[in-house]
Amino acid sequence: MALKQGLLTVAISVAVLVTPVQAQQAKIAFGDLAQDTTQPVEVTADQLAVNNADGTAVFSGNVQVVQGDMTLSAGEVQVKYGSTPGEIDQLIASGGVNVTNLGDAARADGAVYTIDSGVIVMSGNVVLTQGPSSMQGQELTINLTDGTGLMSGRVTTTFVPGGN
Repeated sequence: MALKQGLLTVAISVAVLVTPVQAQQAKIAFGDLAQDTTQPVEVTADQLAVNNADGTAVFSGNVQVVQGDMTLSAGEVQVKYGSTPGEIDQLIASGGVNVTNLGDAARADGAVYTIDSGVIVMSGNVVLTQGPSSMQGQELTINLTDGTGLMSGRVTTTFVPGGN
C-alpha cells in the first residue's frame, strides 16, 4: 500500500511539472545579468519624423533600439523628451515589440521604456521565453536595473524540468 501511495505521489508530481501552470501574476528573472541603464541608447529605423511643437520624435519601419545587452525592436517607436533639452524620458514602442536581453526574449503588442528608472512595461499578448520555458500574460514589467520582472493578467507558464 505504501509503495502504491508513493508511486501515486510521484505520478502527480510529474504531471504537475509538465502541465502548464496558471496564475494572476508571477515574478521572474529577466536576463542573466542586470542591465546598466546609464549606457548609451542607439536607435536605428527606416524613417525619423521630429515634431518640435510637442517635443516628440517618431522612428518608424524596422526600428531597433540597443542599450548594452538589451535590444528592443518594433514597427514604430515614439521618443518622449524630458524637461532638460536632449533628455529622453520614454520610448513608446508599438507594432509588434520584441525585447531581448542575453538569452531571454519577450514579445508583446506594445511597450513603454522609461529610461531613468530602467523599467519596460510590455502589454498585450505578452510571451516571455527563457530557454525551453515560456510564460504568457497580458502585462510584463521588466526592471533592467535589477534584472527582475513581473508578469500579470492571467499568467500561463510552461516550464521544462531541469530548464530555467
